[in-house]
Amino acid sequence: MAYRKQLTRLKAPYLKRILLDAERAADWEKYPWNLPLFRRHAFELEFTTPITIIVGENGTGKSTLLEAIGALAGYDEAGGGKGYRPVDHSRAVDKSGAALADAFRCHWLPKVTAGWFFRAESFYSVARYLDEAARESGGIPPDFLSWSHGEGFIHLFEERCRRQGIYILDEPESALSPTRQIELLKMLRRMDQSGTAQVIMATHSPLLMACPGAQLFRISRFGLEPADFRDTDHFRMLRDFSNDPDGFLAEALYEGET
Repeated sequence: MAYRKQLTRLKAPYLKRILLDAERAADWEKYPWNLPLFRRHAFELEFTTPITIIVGENGTGKSTLLEAIGALAGYDEAGGGKGYRPVDHSRAVDKSGAALADAFRCHWLPKVTAGWFFRAESFYSVARYLDEAARESGGIPPDFLSWSHGEGFIHLFEERCRRQGIYILDEPESALSPTRQIELLKMLRRMDQSGTAQVIMATHSPLLMACPGAQLFRISRFGLEPADFRDTDHFRMLRDFSNDPDGFLAEALYEGET
């Protein structure tokens, strides 16, 4: 994998720590301040490895946290690279990520904010934006949408993640088959070994959670805590299903019925 000229000789992670300034919080009774992440009106996350993985159930604040980190790095909440604005925000309502970013203090060494913010739900908008920007500048459009959904994701990752920077991935497995997830794992391993990329990823995929060398945090009712992927509900459920599919489905589908 070829990398462009480095912005710094220091190795990732570049974003070292984020912490909540409680005095800047808006309303502890409303989202996102009422999330378990902030149950004690406090929050701190330290990045010690190039790849950090965050897991948790839907509604626990994973995506909102990543939006806030993206805002701190200068990315639009809809995704893309620094300075991109691929989505019309005139009707946007949810500004939770931006609100969190305003209340966070962050520590960089050094501040490397080149990179990419990937969001599965805005992939098409970002891909169209890239095509239009290339045409307007007289270049050749990357045309990621000419591939299948999963192939387009992988080609976007391969094209964009070659450069030194910080990469924020929000549930990248959404359109990836297990085989494609293994391809992404290989890419993450190369990024980790290069020392030039910091990755912060939220995922539901036990395959991606198992990324070697990654630091994994789980969001629970007690807040954010370090965890092993084998101890996550996601892995345990997949393991139980693999060990006894019929028994697992019988219990899961008919639990509570009389």
